[in-house]
Parts: sequence; structure tokens; C-alpha cells
Amino acid sequence: MDPLSDILSLLKPVNYMSAGFDGGGDWAIVFPDQTDTIKCASIVKGACWLTVEGVDQPLRLETGDCFILPRGQTFHLASKLDADPAQAEDVFGGAKYGGVVTWNGGGDIFIVSSRFSVSQQRFGMLLNLLPFIVHIRREANQGELRWLVERMMQELQAPSPGSLLSLQHLAHMILLQALRRHLGRADAGLLKALADEKLNVAISAMHENPALNWTVQELADLAGMSRSIFAERFKAAVGTAPIDYLIRWRMLLASDRPTNASEPISAIAYSLGYDSEGAFSTAFKRVMGRSPRQYGRAHA
Repeated sequence: MDPLSDILSLLKPVNYMSAGFDGGGDWAIVFPDQTDTIKCASIVKGACWLTVEGVDQPLRLETGDCFILPRGQTFHLASKLDADPAQAEDVFGGAKYGGVVTWNGGGDIFIVSSRFSVSQQRFGMLLNLLPFIVHIRREANQGELRWLVERMMQELQAPSPGSLLSLQHLAHMILLQALRRHLGRADAGLLKALADEKLNVAISAMHENPALNWTVQELADLAGMSRSIFAERFKAAVGTAPIDYLIRWRMLLASDRPTNASEPISAIAYSLGYDSEGAFSTAFKRVMGRSPRQYGRAHA
């Protein structure tokens, strides 16, 4: 798989709620912090303000815009920044299994949104590779994303047999398409690096063969850059040195295996390029905060 697919596979996003919001007049909604969740939404009609905890300036969302909040932090959606907020659970309490919520008579704005739960034990490890907000502005060439959003809106407005499964698949495709659209626009993080053709080659190589004893020089050669320039460019984009990223990726792969198979620790160690179980266990504990056996028991 490619690096973006690899990461989403490890996060294991599961869509557990999709809903439509048909708002009218002045309104505001506060969505509380929900750890280990990703929120994805699209503005089908109208405009509103998005305010996110940890981000200084509110963001104006227009018709056709899409946004993703990968970190599960508290946020507000509002027609006016000074409107009194209602709690999200009071607004969407009746739409737990999908549907459209009408607020203040509706008619002014329509939003379709989905919330994903993700693998808790890996969420923190990947958190700093993702931005606070992924904002995709409406463009003439994003027909695939627009079709997916419109299809989801139809499923929410007129449920039919199979709608729940359809919504789950549509939500995953919207999340993936939105992340694809954001490649190259991110200021930093893995999405920025994946949009860099040269860095992408090096990251893909590490993902394809994590057991190889990569050196910075070998990765730089693959990227067609000098060692120093590659190392500087990689760290500026991803936020960590190339070999540190490789070690983290190995540990993320290892963390997925004790819960899925009864492999001995030594087999996992050798498959990821470690000559001994002890060396692997030391690296695992340094990155994951506990030994492989402790981790495996905790997340079985």
C-alpha cells in the first residue's frame, strides 16, 4: 500500500455517526472534546464559522467547503460568532443512527457530517503527523468529492434499505478524498511530506520495507538529494528525523500485531529488522511506553 493508505489502515477509522444539519436563523453549536475521533463535514448550502480549540482564528466556511478535524478537539460551528451555543448532544441526540436534524426552522444552511472512532493505542502516535484543521475550499475540479457529499445527503434525507452501510462507505470515501485534496496544501506534517515527490519516494520505501537497515544517505539517494538537504527537508516537513520516523513506523506496525496474532515477540522483532528480541523490546518500550508483552496484554 501507499503511505496514506498504510496510516489510515493502522488508525482503523470506523464511522459511527453520519447526520445532516438543516439550520435557520442565528445558531451556534459546541461539540465537546472527543478523544480518538476524527470529524469530517461538508457545507452543502450556506455558510458558517468554525472555531477550533487550539487554533487562534475562526475559519469561514462557504458552500462547497469541506473540513476535517483529525484530533478530536472541542470546536464550535455557528452562523454568528456571538450566537449563544447549544450543546451538540441536544441538537443531534435524535440522529444517532443517521438522518437530518432541522434547527430553527432550517432553510439557511445544510451540512453533512461524519464522525469516526480510531484505534486508541495508535492515535497519539500519529497525532502530530496530522494538522489541527484540514480545510478544502470549493473547487471546480473536485467532482468526486462533491458527488460523494451529494450522495450522502440523499441517503440522509431519504433512507432506504442498506442506507446505514452506504453511509459508512460514503463517509470513508469522503474522508479519503478530502485528505487527498489537502495534500500539498498542508503547512507541515505527513500530508505535506507525501505531496513532496522526493520525500514521498523515501517515505514509501520505508513503508514498503521497514525491516531494511536504512541509512539517511540511502534514503537521500532514493530521493535524489544530498544527505544534508534531504535530512533538513524531511524534518521540516514531517517534524522528525528520517530514522526516527522509521523507528516509529516499525513500532506502530509491531503494535498492530500482538492484538491480531499469537506470534512470538522474537518473530515480530526479526520481521522488523531487529537482530534480537531484547533490542526490539527496548525500542518498543521507548516509543510505546511499555514492553511488547505489557502492550499486548493491555490491548488484547
